[in-house]
Amino acid sequence: MIETKTAKQAMSRGLVTLRPEMDVLEALRILIEQRLSGAPVTDQVGNLVGILTERDCMQIALGAGYYSEDGGHVANFMSPDVVTVDANTPVTEVAERFASSNFRRLPVMEQGRLIGIISRRDVLKQLEVAWQPDRHRI
Repeated sequence: MIETKTAKQAMSRGLVTLRPEMDVLEALRILIEQRLSGAPVTDQVGNLVGILTERDCMQIALGAGYYSEDGGHVANFMSPDVVTVDANTPVTEVAERFASSNFRRLPVMEQGRLIGIISRRDVLKQLEVAWQPDRHRI
């Protein structure tokens, strides 16, 4: 059996965060440009206050793109109740969470601070190592 890594070891390091007072259309632009399905929202001192996802942005994009509506602030559209994972959580446990939910990403916390984000893809990369066929058996 392969040693299980933790969420901290498997998470993405290039963390993109948004601010609650940002214009939501600008935040959406960042998500698109960075090819992200969502991003954590932090306050001025770095506290996690929400998460903005593609799902949150769909109606905004429709309104802005087709009806020339203004967006508003990220705080008005983000999900404030964020499910997080502790940095020391084994990747297998994170995989079980993903398998039993619709989450595509989970913020990784260490001592109450946001340190990264772990996605389904990050977890799949780690699990892929465990099921690689033994190349010596043929």
